[in-house]
Amino acid sequence: MHELSGDVSDANALDPASLGFMCGIEIHQQLATGKLHSRQAGQLYDVTIDTLPQSWPQVSRRLRATSGEGGAVDVAARFESRRRRTFIYAQSPNSGLVELDDAPPLGHDEDALDISLMIADMLSMKPIPLLQAMRKTVVDGSNTSGFQRTTLVATDGVLPLDEGDIGIDVLCLEEDSARKLEARTTDAGEEVVWNLDRLGIPLVELATAPDIKNPEHAKITAFALGTLLRDTRRVRRGLGSIRQDLNVSIGCGDRVEIKGCQDLSWIPRIIYLEMARQLHFYRLSNELRELMQLPQLPDDRRNTDATVETEVAKAVAEKIPLKIIDVSTIFSESTSKMVSQSLDSGAVMLAVSLPLLAGKLGVKQMDKEGAQMPRLGRELAGAAKLAGVKGIFHSDELPAYGIGEGEVKQTQSLLELDETDAFVLCIAPKWQAELALESVILRARAAWHRIPQEVRNVVVKKGAPEDGTTSPMRPLPGGARMYPETDIAPVILTAERWQKISTNPPLRGAERAARLAATNLSEDQAKQILARELDDILISGVEGSAGFPAVSGKAFATILLMGLDGIPNNLLNAMIHLREVDAIARDSEETLARDLLDGGAWKEEMNQQSKVAFLDIASQRAVELGLEPADAGALQSLIESLVAERLDFVKERGMGAIGPLMGMVMAQAKGADGKEVSTILRQVISDNT
Repeated sequence: MHELSGDVSDANALDPASLGFMCGIEIHQQLATGKLHSRQAGQLYDVTIDTLPQSWPQVSRRLRATSGEGGAVDVAARFESRRRRTFIYAQSPNSGLVELDDAPPLGHDEDALDISLMIADMLSMKPIPLLQAMRKTVVDGSNTSGFQRTTLVATDGVLPLDEGDIGIDVLCLEEDSARKLEARTTDAGEEVVWNLDRLGIPLVELATAPDIKNPEHAKITAFALGTLLRDTRRVRRGLGSIRQDLNVSIGCGDRVEIKGCQDLSWIPRIIYLEMARQLHFYRLSNELRELMQLPQLPDDRRNTDATVETEVAKAVAEKIPLKIIDVSTIFSESTSKMVSQSLDSGAVMLAVSLPLLAGKLGVKQMDKEGAQMPRLGRELAGAAKLAGVKGIFHSDELPAYGIGEGEVKQTQSLLELDETDAFVLCIAPKWQAELALESVILRARAAWHRIPQEVRNVVVKKGAPEDGTTSPMRPLPGGARMYPETDIAPVILTAERWQKISTNPPLRGAERAARLAATNLSEDQAKQILARELDDILISGVEGSAGFPAVSGKAFATILLMGLDGIPNNLLNAMIHLREVDAIARDSEETLARDLLDGGAWKEEMNQQSKVAFLDIASQRAVELGLEPADAGALQSLIESLVAERLDFVKERGMGAIGPLMGMVMAQAKGADGKEVSTILRQVISDNT
């Protein structure tokens, strides 16, 4: 065994290759369809716990873990079921009996299935001939049923990249979860409030092979996959519509799934910090093994001897027993406001001893980039928080937080500790403190082994990663959580369906950019049109394929980018045509369009004959509203008269008079073109000064 190199205080300088770096990415992308198995609308409602409508019905549930197909209970599900949580579900208008788990699910949404197959084809994947929905046990409350429905759609694809191709192992179609609104602690346990609006929205899940070479390559991969998904033009946009999970390990560590990587720019930093964390705890494990004269861990997890690890675990469990002691009396006169208030409210202060861990829990330190460095005390706190407590106190950072030296010594005496032993305190309702300290003991014992396989979450502060570090979320789930969904019939993928999809791929980004390059758009307009996914409607206007005469790309782009709420894009197309044939004045497009909408002249579904008739109706309505272009001769005469009437003002201000005079002209000359008015004004002012 050789000593692994690398300074955990300078995570960005760690060498991925020498540390046996492995990484894969899971992408979860919402599809722009209705819900997957209920035919409810895929609408999201902008509500918080404070704005939750009183009219929405609410139901309360408790969930418990069940055995999978093989008879075993998944480790993550078992953990969740012990947290004494009650779930309250707010029934949004787009959630019905299926979302409440009071009715069986319907078959797959056909649009969602076609989109997932389209993505599979774009990644050169092999489709599954028989699409079987499965149940995935999830008992954290995010699914009313206690499971998530997921269907394997395709396997064995590839994402070509200049930096190195990435294998795409699987593509699944699954239901999105409910949205958490609030979690609150009660004497009986924790209550969690969920909004059901998102539950059941289709998600495409893409899981890559561990082909990512380094943290920067991971960021490039995530960006490329996101771009490919957006190229379908069938996925949702906006915050929360796409989520990236990272699976990260180094040779001396183990696989950890990291959630909450919303900002792609943070991905390299998050990965480097996870590498540093795994390296730190590998080194700590061997330090602790040396103290107990136990065999050292090899630096490659593939060389781990299961028999040796079993013996180590047994020895450590004997050294660190689960023995919880009530130390409330020691703190009955505590000067800590938090401690005294908690005890007065019925909480208890419980303690556990951690032999050999004095000085190993650590205190808060920052690395060279300002992120918290890994330490066992923080991991123990994270384990405790999974029970719902706000935190713990540990001896390496005491006295502090209002806990004095005397209370520390009394605790050490009661627990019969020596100078090599540490302890942890937790103040909470008795059941919760016991669960928290049980989690602390289990995590402390794990310090003699490699880092636990688990799901971790990026630490977020004010909606963004705090420093790129992570906290434990739950154990890494295993295969025991999957079993067939018996309420949904399998879907046979026919050759005809696959051929139709594979022979009609969506345009990719480069192809769309090339189309726009053939128009008269400016570079900035082209970028904005592509970013807002307006290029299809723009091209239809330029080509005249929407049923109206072809229009200027630049003019159409300008009005499309204005983002006029509630006005259909095809109606804007018609308005631009009317302006270009001088039927309406410049800048009157919105006014006329809204009038035609309000008056019912515009219909979403019109044949070609109806569209021709509509243009005549619109032209006539423009005359009635005074929106036709101003007569050039009359405009010249009007401007000359206004300048003559205010000649002293014009001579005093010179060209500075243009602004005030523009307002007067535009008020009197309805339908006048602003640019034309400005040009004439400049000439007339010049002639008179």
